[in-house]
Amino acid sequence: MAVERVLSSLPASLDEEHRNWALRPTSLSEYVGQEDFLGRLRIAIEASSRREEPLEHILLHGPPGLGKTSLAHVIARELGSSIQVTSGPALMKGTDLVAALTRLGPRDVLFIDEIHRLPIQVEEFIYPAMEDYRVDVTVDSGLAARTVQIRCKPFTLIGATTRAGLLSSPLRGRFGMTHHLAYYPAEQLLSILERSASLLGVDRPDGGALRLIADQSRGTPRVANRLLRRVRDYAVVKNGGRVTLDSARAALALEGIDHLGLDGLDRSYLRVIGTVYRGGPVGLEAVAATLNEDAGTLEDVVEPYLLQIGFLARTRRGRALTPLAVEHLGLECRAPSASSLLFEDGGAGS
Repeated sequence: MAVERVLSSLPASLDEEHRNWALRPTSLSEYVGQEDFLGRLRIAIEASSRREEPLEHILLHGPPGLGKTSLAHVIARELGSSIQVTSGPALMKGTDLVAALTRLGPRDVLFIDEIHRLPIQVEEFIYPAMEDYRVDVTVDSGLAARTVQIRCKPFTLIGATTRAGLLSSPLRGRFGMTHHLAYYPAEQLLSILERSASLLGVDRPDGGALRLIADQSRGTPRVANRLLRRVRDYAVVKNGGRVTLDSARAALALEGIDHLGLDGLDRSYLRVIGTVYRGGPVGLEAVAATLNEDAGTLEDVVEPYLLQIGFLARTRRGRALTPLAVEHLGLECRAPSASSLLFEDGGAGS
């Protein structure tokens, strides 16, 4: 049974995505965070514009909700180019890729989200397109087979993925620039929230309220903006429209979010390991079956933040609670000692 989570870094619906567009940055000057990459990116954009050549192909990877799609649109705008948006699962065959490429003009951007899910047969088409701006299409079959070469305009491919390790080496090696988007510190989230509050028409929000939201947003701008909307709605109904620290606390408590940014699913996940499996280690599939949740959802959405704050150890034998998690939840189980996990590898576990 899937659980709708306000703290999920995945987009909840198409309607929410449309609302998010109004809050997204439109230029590099408005984009908050990732300063090391933005510095390199500004130089690359300026150089490509002076040479009137396409920007190098760019691979963006990292957890969902950190701004990969926003950054792709910002890059296209800074280049003064159009952007074509698609995704790995949407490109089922080579002709789908050809259709996308032939719509591009010189120095335009092709953005492929979830590029790690690109089918193998399509991936083979994209190699010559990235290197030589051409696509080789095989016509007919058997003895009558022949190859037709289709030229495309010089373009920039921007790929986004939450699982860079699933990309093949030949594809990954063809990107000229690669950047891992990291979780945002609270100070940067506060800057994002101040801008979002202005765009949403929140009248003079309490700075302490925005800081509280930033602290509980799991380092993710998408989550921060979602919580801001929930806090704003609560303030309209319960506090005359004024977003104060107390109203923000009440709104977040209503969503079941504690001071560390954990929600009900996070706590259920930790309690299952702590009570049913005595603190672990335990396999992910066993935890997912106990919670009646999808294992992929737990691995992609729940675990990254728990690992980040040091509540979860991920080993070859499975998942295990740390003493911090046991103390936070007030469990009576004993977390595995550091010495027992010392020689465990930090792999995915089963």
